Amino acid sequence: MFAKTKAYSGFSVDDIPAAQRFYAETLGLEVSEANGMLTLHIAGSNGVLVYPKGDAHTPASFTILNFPVDDIDAAVDELARRGVEFLRYDEMDPDPKGVHRNAGPPIAWFTDPAGNVLSVLQE
Repeated sequence: MFAKTKAYSGFSVDDIPAAQRFYAETLGLEVSEANGMLTLHIAGSNGVLVYPKGDAHTPASFTILNFPVDDIDAAVDELARRGVEFLRYDEMDPDPKGVHRNAGPPIAWFTDPAGNVLSVLQE
């Protein structure tokens, strides 16, 4: 039934204007708005829907978006320059920048203004 449909994912936020600023200005994504919702235009995707839930929003406790990069150190440095703070999971022994390099690809997690978890990782 869905073999040929172009599915897309979505997630909620508590503040659409804050989300739009973060995803467009901080992360540099193309973002469009329609009907009070955002679409993140990510290369190779059908777009990601960002919808408002206001006070009913609960941040995702898992990584909702992973952004692969060629050079994680350069990406982390630039995101930090733009005000992004990285999550540190002590059991994964992050380096001083917040990059976890011990299991799997080098990865650094951070949150959007709504508290949803995102990552940047070097493949």
